[in-house]
Amino acid sequence: MRVYLPCTLPALARVATVGELGPAPLTGYAVTPALIEWYVSGDTEELEYVALTEAARDSLRMLAADRADGMEVAARRVVVAVDVSEGDVSVSADLDERARVRLAAAVPLARIAAVHVDDLSAVKDVEAAVAALPAADRGDDDARFTVDGVEANELLWYATQEIPDLVG
Repeated sequence: MRVYLPCTLPALARVATVGELGPAPLTGYAVTPALIEWYVSGDTEELEYVALTEAARDSLRMLAADRADGMEVAARRVVVAVDVSEGDVSVSADLDERARVRLAAAVPLARIAAVHVDDLSAVKDVEAAVAALPAADRGDDDARFTVDGVEANELLWYATQEIPDLVG
């Protein structure tokens, strides 16, 4: 099963160093029965894109949390696509989070299928979205528009062999 895990560049650097994405539990996004039922007309590729987009939104929150902790984090969303067995995945019962899943164990580097990262041209939009998150969470429509607007930037695809170059 393909699962999309939100990440940041510093966390991806840790993956390259320790050889796994963790610690568990990990929250991710996947094509779940609830997502399929909700998105009636979508094919698998469209549904995977929805899951990827949800993970990218969580990556924004991870960036904001790291910065709140005083870390210097590049304003680039990161999503790690992993292939795990369905038995390793617990599906969320929350209907507002149709694609949300939980992994009970860390994911070894060998299970990473690809990494998706914002291009440098997206940095300005990502910065604006991270700054707008608190107001968006309080219901500010302009801030929500800014946060949603970052999705106009497509994430680039990288093979696992390129991880050292991304974090170097």
